[in-house]
Amino acid sequence: MARERQLEGPAAGPGGGVADEGAAAEGIVRTVGARLVLEVIEPTDLMLQVAPVDPAGVTESLSVACDGAPLEADEVRIPAMARVHRFSTGPGRVEVSYDATVRGRSAPGALSAADAICYLRPSRYAEADRLAATARAEFAGIGTGRDLLSAVSSWVGTHLSYVPGSSRHTDGAVETLLQRQGVCRDYAHLVIALLRALDVPARLAAVYAPGLSPMDFHAVAEAAIGGEWTVLDATLLAPRSSLLRICTGRDAADTAFLSTYGGNVQLLEVEVSAFVHGELPRDDVTSLVALG
Repeated sequence: MARERQLEGPAAGPGGGVADEGAAAEGIVRTVGARLVLEVIEPTDLMLQVAPVDPAGVTESLSVACDGAPLEADEVRIPAMARVHRFSTGPGRVEVSYDATVRGRSAPGALSAADAICYLRPSRYAEADRLAATARAEFAGIGTGRDLLSAVSSWVGTHLSYVPGSSRHTDGAVETLLQRQGVCRDYAHLVIALLRALDVPARLAAVYAPGLSPMDFHAVAEAAIGGEWTVLDATLLAPRSSLLRICTGRDAADTAFLSTYGGNVQLLEVEVSAFVHGELPRDDVTSLVALG
């Protein structure tokens, strides 16, 4: 039976001041990292999603060890979604260390025909079918462009309270709306579900997020407009142009940073780092920003 370690909160970085978004983002250099400590009780298979999906411009290192003995991790690429590092281990204390420096930004992603099908469908945590009436009532007459994306993101940001520890890893967009509180993944799921209910393709991205506090992994929504993907973060906790994509999926079921299969594992420690060299770019919430 699989046990998924889902994204529970925002990530933070020791960024300094704030710079203008445009020029600063083009030549951006980001340094990110993740440290995990696990106690493996029974032999198990583990899958990590901590490396940026696009390795272009990335200098990186990954080490995995059990009781100090190195373990070999195989990389499996899921096209347009993730780089998964898979390994097996017996009982012991497992330590994972990942570090990367990323120079520049990846090219903006285009909406493919497959995306237009996959990311309109309801999914486990983004129950668009159950929120269709709510979406139509709240956003009637706004259209399907930039104004709609802004309206949905702002609506979610103003109707939810960010409360760490307030949600369960099994909660989806409907439960989040009922409780009116959550963390980053909950905000993203609600944005995604509402947009899909309005016939706008939307998906979830797990990211490293320089500028957030407290430090952790972060989750944001992406929506397709004009044939390209733009990032939406209803939490407003980090500049969008500084975000670095780890992986992409329908919802958090596809983007857990750690999944375990066939054994008994306890997650003891998680440490995430993410910062920009120099000043953080300024985020103009009225602009369209691609995740890169």
